Amino acid sequence: MQQAASDIVFQSYGRCCNNEQFFIDFYDRFMSSSDEVRALFVDTDMKQQRHLLRNGIMQLVLHSRGMPDTKLRALGESHSRRGYGIQPQWYSLWLQALIDTVRKHDPEFDENTEASWREAIGPGIELIRGAY
Repeated sequence: MQQAASDIVFQSYGRCCNNEQFFIDFYDRFMSSSDEVRALFVDTDMKQQRHLLRNGIMQLVLHSRGMPDTKLRALGESHSRRGYGIQPQWYSLWLQALIDTVRKHDPEFDENTEASWREAIGPGIELIRGAY
């Protein structure tokens, strides 16, 4: 029996969360993806930001496992043009930075893991992006 993408992602994320360096490495990758993205974090408390990231990814994972989209809708609103002004094109950079960081930190990462991440959290990311 093939394991559901959301189960694979839940387990993969659990392995990544075992090391706080995962979140540091994510932001290093994400901020190096674009000068515009780097500028977003100039005056940011990165310890707090990493905590928010941990929770945000978990919300995406839980949504893929059937949780209501209430928290993702709130994230979409806070990241929209009425909030932080996160440009829609930056979400693909965010997702690629996440995949690359999971690849580095999940010892069981393979092509199926990557495909599962994209399948499981893609709809949640689109929900957030769509609020722009």
